[in-house]
Amino acid sequence: MTTYLHHEQPVIDEHEARSLTRIALMDAGAPAEHARQVADALVDTSLRGIDTHGLRLLPQYLDELATGVANADPDIHVVKDRGAGLLIDADGALGVLAGLAAARCAEQRARGFGVGAVGVRNSNHFGAASVYTRRLARHGLVGIAVTSAASRVAPYGGVEPLFGTNPISVAAGGQDYRADEFALDMATSQVCFGEVKHRGAQRRPLESGWVTDASGRPTTDPDEAYALSPLGGYKGQGLAMVVTLLGGVLTGAPLDWQLSQVGEGTPGQGRGVGHFLLALDPGAFTGQAEFSSGLADLLDTVRGATPAHRSQPVLAPGDPQRTHERERSVRGIPLDARTADVLSTLARSHGVSGPRAAVVTDEVAS
Repeated sequence: MTTYLHHEQPVIDEHEARSLTRIALMDAGAPAEHARQVADALVDTSLRGIDTHGLRLLPQYLDELATGVANADPDIHVVKDRGAGLLIDADGALGVLAGLAAARCAEQRARGFGVGAVGVRNSNHFGAASVYTRRLARHGLVGIAVTSAASRVAPYGGVEPLFGTNPISVAAGGQDYRADEFALDMATSQVCFGEVKHRGAQRRPLESGWVTDASGRPTTDPDEAYALSPLGGYKGQGLAMVVTLLGGVLTGAPLDWQLSQVGEGTPGQGRGVGHFLLALDPGAFTGQAEFSSGLADLLDTVRGATPAHRSQPVLAPGDPQRTHERERSVRGIPLDARTADVLSTLARSHGVSGPRAAVVTDEVAS
């Protein structure tokens, strides 16, 4: 059963959000082109309903620039080049910039070799992994991305958190990405830590199986949450370790339990996050035309499957996010209080429109 809760919340128009976010980042020292890239990544992510990795990150990124945890004007450069495989040093950049640089390199090498594999070290939080895989998909490639993250997740049957939420994203799609796109972006934990904090602020219990307490026992009390649980038990732990292997071990970056949490970095020092991106050119395999036809068949067959509940059609990865994108492009992007305050202050100082109050609806499963 789904309950709909209506409440007033600040929202902002997509175009105003891009402009103000870009200004905020430039005011923090980022070059104009870097600010544009980060602003577009955050706004696009919020438009798709992935609020934990969208505009909500702006205040944190501004703090990292102000304290020197993130380098405002980094020298992102290749330190090892073997043709189809490269290693990039991000020079403490905002992770979005490092991820986009890696995606561009991966695309270029995939055009020449059929495969482009790019590791990144010395980076920071890079937002939603689908930002990079969807970019590759829109250029006719299959994109795969993972990133290391500070430890929040206990291994299956363990107590201490050892792994980050360690996302995996895979995307593929043709020219009309709004319809013919496969876009998976998932954490390898049951839930992100931001959702635990959100439930705690609302004094709402957690779902069973999301977290464990300091003794390793499952709990639904947000105040008792000590570690997140891996997705699907030992299988989720295995996937989390794969991400650590690729994003940390392979790139020479610190492992998850050696990373500081977002917002807890040492001033003047990057957090050392590692990423790994892979681009595959279908032309080197079955061919672009046959690949596009097969992808369309895969998506159409899944979406056309008989639904168990008539009101809830079967969806493919990325479908819910496209629905959010259509709705928020018209109604605006909902904001949390801290981000709304940052953008409102900036809008007033520049004499432009900023966030406005609007009634929004939340779906709550009960």
